[in-house]
Amino acid sequence: MIGLACRFPGAAAPEEFWRLLDEGRHAIREIPADRAADGRPPVPWGGYLDRVDGFDAGFFHVAPHEAAAMDPQQRLMLELGWEALEDAGIVPASLHDSDTAVFTGAFADDYATLLHRAGAEAITRHTATGLHRGIIANRISYTLGLRGPSMTVDAGQASGLAAVDMAVESLRRGTSDLAIAGAVSLILAPESGVSTWKFGALSPDGCCYTFDSRANGYVRGEGGGAIVLKPLDRALADGDPVYCVIRGSAVNNDGATDALTVPSTAAQAEAVRRACDQAGTDPADVQYVELHGTGTPVGDPVEAAALGAAYGTARPSGTPLPVGSVKTNIGHLEGAAGIAGLIKTVLSIHHRRLPASRNFSTPNPRIPLDDLNLRVQTATGPWPHPGRPLVAGVSSFGMGGTNCHVLLAEPPPTPTPAAEV
Repeated sequence: MIGLACRFPGAAAPEEFWRLLDEGRHAIREIPADRAADGRPPVPWGGYLDRVDGFDAGFFHVAPHEAAAMDPQQRLMLELGWEALEDAGIVPASLHDSDTAVFTGAFADDYATLLHRAGAEAITRHTATGLHRGIIANRISYTLGLRGPSMTVDAGQASGLAAVDMAVESLRRGTSDLAIAGAVSLILAPESGVSTWKFGALSPDGCCYTFDSRANGYVRGEGGGAIVLKPLDRALADGDPVYCVIRGSAVNNDGATDALTVPSTAAQAEAVRRACDQAGTDPADVQYVELHGTGTPVGDPVEAAALGAAYGTARPSGTPLPVGSVKTNIGHLEGAAGIAGLIKTVLSIHHRRLPASRNFSTPNPRIPLDDLNLRVQTATGPWPHPGRPLVAGVSSFGMGGTNCHVLLAEPPPTPTPAAEV
């Protein structure tokens, strides 16, 4: 991974995001007044961006009337893709006609809800491309002239991490030689909050209590992130600064469970094991896992049991695996949740510190942490074994049963140039 960009609650750039995490802060607040103009959601708290309507259309050569018809998720993802390339030291124009791939995760369509309220007279010739989720990825490819695979992935709340998995596989197969992977999710219409509330997923007090006895649902968040991926041997040969290495990843599905949205411990554990197998990594060498960790009474115990089966049993007794969830800082970014957890973990490797997971005091009685050989990372501090290679897992699960797990590791040391004589 040679470049990244993000726009998360309380953080307009990776450096700001890291400061928020490192200081143990959160960015949950009441819905801004300009958002509430369209109606207040059942739970007014969330992780909101300061501005979602700002876009420099001229910079991207988009006509003003077309920009107005574009879902803000398209606009934000286009900005993030550009910023991630800049962070990688790549001039976007240099990629014209290259086999660069774009994979983005998204499932929200709030902007379509807002437009449809206005009736048929609000529809223009740019509405179809402006609202189509597939264009979120295609817009980047079109603007930069990229010829590699380009698609938007909808795997529910696992969309962001599934997009990363697909980008990695594209590079491995050789269908691309560079890839932009990311995800975006914006809260633009109160109807989406109503449906999530009636589904029973939201915390009524606006807090996410991951693995805690107070777990009562999640708080919604919004934002997006993008990363630039390149085969490691090429990145090293080109002298690119490398944030971290994606060692392996795996995606599966729960299959038939007690209900469509009831997760499977066995399937989640299998996704973890497959990622470790692909990476050639001993589960005992993993030093941290960034949880899906929504703070729901059903989901948390299932995830904990899966991690205990896949990781906890592989470790010596009494050396619990640290786990945490960025949802306690910025909320559940839903379709972009996986990319938020991934970028948090990338920065944790890069800075060689593990941020605290907030809102944890007493374990959920259905999560026997000692028996599972897990512990919640409740304070910001060093990695358990900083002298060993830093290796971490990142999980993301969709409500329809899609499970994703990605293994990250610190980059190999860069050879020191021989001294001139």
